[in-house]
Amino acid sequence: MKYIIAIIQPTRLEAVKEALSHIEVFRLTVSDVQGIGRQKGHTETYRGHEYKINFIRKVKLEIAVEDMYQEQTVQAIAKAARTGTEGKIGDGKIFILPMDDVMRISTGERGPEAI
Repeated sequence: MKYIIAIIQPTRLEAVKEALSHIEVFRLTVSDVQGIGRQKGHTETYRGHEYKINFIRKVKLEIAVEDMYQEQTVQAIAKAARTGTEGKIGDGKIFILPMDDVMRISTGERGPEAI
């Protein structure tokens, strides 16, 4: 089993959800997050004053999948999260981690059946 964490632009969330539904991945957790990467923030103006925004708003997706679904899940996220044909800095990252075990609290099921 794999635990996939994807950090993407908020504007790409719907496209990623749609791409995942096409490959029948429906179980995911979505969180609003902030971070600093190669974009290094930006400047905004509010009521005539400029403010340096260091943390950029992103969306974090967390998905648990069986090993056989790993590659198609990662490819679906990457394709849907990329802006334009070649992508840009700030499109995000995907982390793939091994997942030793999982347990469904309501039934006590463990392993792939609990996903």
